[in-house]
Amino acid sequence: MFTRSLLSALFALLVLPHTGFAQADPGQPFGQQTLKPGDVVQLAIWREPDFSGEFTVDEAGFVTLPRLGEIRVVEFTSAELQAELLTRYQQFLRNPSIEIRVLKRVRILGSVREPGLYPVDATISIADALALAGGVTPDGRQDRIELRRAGETVVAELDANRLLADTPLRSGDQLFVPQRSWFSRNTNVIAAGIGAVVTLIVAASR
Repeated sequence: MFTRSLLSALFALLVLPHTGFAQADPGQPFGQQTLKPGDVVQLAIWREPDFSGEFTVDEAGFVTLPRLGEIRVVEFTSAELQAELLTRYQQFLRNPSIEIRVLKRVRILGSVREPGLYPVDATISIADALALAGGVTPDGRQDRIELRRAGETVVAELDANRLLADTPLRSGDQLFVPQRSWFSRNTNVIAAGIGAVVTLIVAASR
């Protein structure tokens, strides 16, 4: 009994993950969110390259677009903004064909090859987002990706194949890939040592 209890405690210490973060409210999925400062609006108007491009939402919630000037966009979802821009550009263009995508600026950190700040859009998967940062390192745990916001973890299902549109990701959030436990990274090195310790414990408990 003593041996089993000690081994269980050792397993928990070395293998089980430890989190020091409170759980934050996830909020709405990416695809249903209204725009936020820091988002990037990709605007494409067919046959109008001078009106097309990438435009960042400023800290006050405005974006400056060709011919339209400043527009407050923080109250719009991406679908609502596309409808609004279609109406406004009809003042200058005949039957405009407009497409927009909203990119979130997200920090991809932890056990990835090129951690940093990346623009991501709702149509890609979590695995695609991690690929922007060079992919997960051999020591990383792609099965335990965390969404962090203002120093707290957000409760969300972050399977690698899940589309960002189905997550509560926002601009300013972090996708964090934790490192595998010390035990799993050093199994070959410590196997002999653990065997010796177990032998001593068994001998002492007889």
